[in-house]
Amino acid sequence: MRIALHTRVREDRIEEYEAAHREVPAELTDAIKAAGVREWTIWRSGSELFHVLECEDYARLLAELENLPVNIAWQARMAELLDVVHDYSAAGGAAGLPVVWEL
Repeated sequence: MRIALHTRVREDRIEEYEAAHREVPAELTDAIKAAGVREWTIWRSGSELFHVLECEDYARLLAELENLPVNIAWQARMAELLDVVHDYSAAGGAAGLPVVWEL
């Protein structure tokens, strides 16, 4: 499945955010891959971040990473850098951006 996400980096933390992504821990990337992610790309326009990931099951991905110490540490670090940490639906479940059009 393909999922698109939107997050927002704090304007004063853009350089720090990009530096962090040059040093993503191998243990975390290994865990992300083991949870079924084949590709994950993040684009930035100003402070807006757009993610596209290909994975087997997005809910499973989140569940497998949720209690992993390296992910907990990473999420805490990202929480300091982001205004919008993650997309969530109004009902409280994980959500991605809705598809508007595909070719």
